[in-house]
Amino acid sequence: MLYSTDIFARYLNILNINKREPSVAALREIVKAHLLKVPFENISKLLFKKRGLKNIPALPEYLDGIEQYNFGGTCYSNNYYLYLLLKHFGYDVKLCGADMKNPDVHIVSIVNIEEREFIVDGGYAAPFVEPLPGDLKENYVITFGNEKYILSPKDDYGHSKLEQYYKGELKHGYTANPQPRKIEEFQNVIEDSYRNGATFMNAILITKFYENGSLVLRNLTLTKTDGSKVTTQSIKRDEIAVAVEKYFRMPLQIVEEAVNELSELMDMWD
Repeated sequence: MLYSTDIFARYLNILNINKREPSVAALREIVKAHLLKVPFENISKLLFKKRGLKNIPALPEYLDGIEQYNFGGTCYSNNYYLYLLLKHFGYDVKLCGADMKNPDVHIVSIVNIEEREFIVDGGYAAPFVEPLPGDLKENYVITFGNEKYILSPKDDYGHSKLEQYYKGELKHGYTANPQPRKIEEFQNVIEDSYRNGATFMNAILITKFYENGSLVLRNLTLTKTDGSKVTTQSIKRDEIAVAVEKYFRMPLQIVEEAVNELSELMDMWD
């Protein structure tokens, strides 16, 4: 779907940044603004499922969610619309698939600018406040609270491997593939993410980043990272909606509608 210039101007306004000519500095500004403004969250996804949606929302509805409810999205919406934003403003950018346990279950953008290559990922619930260098000669390491992310140099086929560690234990990761893709190629994967047994239909994950920290609700555990200091607290099952309203400023009634039929919460790191 083609969107008007006005909708992208609105997007920039939501991010509180001005239009600039493509450059590494401008790319960094967009990536940081997007990560700090737009959370990774599946509350909206649970709500969309209840309302019969099996795809990502259209861009106007996505922006409505950010403005009205402090929503964001999961990787498909956050990264696809960030890709469209970059493309609209003239960046040499391609949408790419990434493999986890299964192929093509994640998407990222790869940007070429000023003879550099960067991976842009605003949909991994990770502290990627800057574009990730894709033209590495050695491992690129990000340490954030109890987490560590290691991006390896590309292999002979142009694949970039990212690993996520929590307290020293490998927990997650993906391999980004360099081939340019279209969002329609991920339609089956997106629809599958709404099935009854899918992870984000049976769990809660909200990750909101700030200048020097983050708030993360992972099922019934709220984690606050402030610099190197990490604190956690438990949330009672019947207090989820209240906690989400308090800490993430999503409307109580909307959150209650989204989560009221969740049964046993799934461990997202299994």
